[in-house]
Amino acid sequence: MTTAATPTIRILVVDDHTLLREGINAVLSDFADVTLVGQARNGVEAVEQYRLLQPDVTLMDLQMPVMGGVDAMLAIRAEFPAARLIALTTYKGDSQAGRALRAGAAGYLLKGSLRLDLHQAIHAVHAGRTYISPEVASEMSTYFGADALSAREFEVLSLVAQGHANKAVGRALAIKDETVKAHMSAILAKLGANDRTHAVTIAIRRGILEV
Repeated sequence: MTTAATPTIRILVVDDHTLLREGINAVLSDFADVTLVGQARNGVEAVEQYRLLQPDVTLMDLQMPVMGGVDAMLAIRAEFPAARLIALTTYKGDSQAGRALRAGAAGYLLKGSLRLDLHQAIHAVHAGRTYISPEVASEMSTYFGADALSAREFEVLSLVAQGHANKAVGRALAIKDETVKAHMSAILAKLGANDRTHAVTIAIRRGILEV
């Protein structure tokens, strides 16, 4: 049982949507051993608030204006290598999770499962362990070892996702139509896609492309 003498885990919440911050705060209020010490609306504010408060655990949204969550985590970890960060997102894609973990996140949670997972995640990360939402862990397991898209393949697929045909992609990237087709063949093979539309759908679901 938590008493006045029992230290609580100090939390910084970062999300650009007021209603979502309020929702997260409401979930946190149910935990007697957790204390909300600060909030931020974007990555720049997150870095500033982290310097000021140096919380035990930071809950970081990934999709934000001014500075996104991944860049904010990189900035915080560069200055505070021991920072304990949990990425919050609506996307369960393995690629986006991988970017967050490489940026220093020790936790990756879906916003839709916060009431189920948040308390356990906070304690795990605070104790120096990693916590990943079960749905995300399953996705990462499914695609473990899959070939990543090269930088050029990513550029090609990004343009295809914007509705450009091969010729337009070739003009935009100053490469031949045959080269575009070769890249698309490689993309389809790596993603296990049937066609261009299917490749874009898979890439969005996995967080390779952001919408």
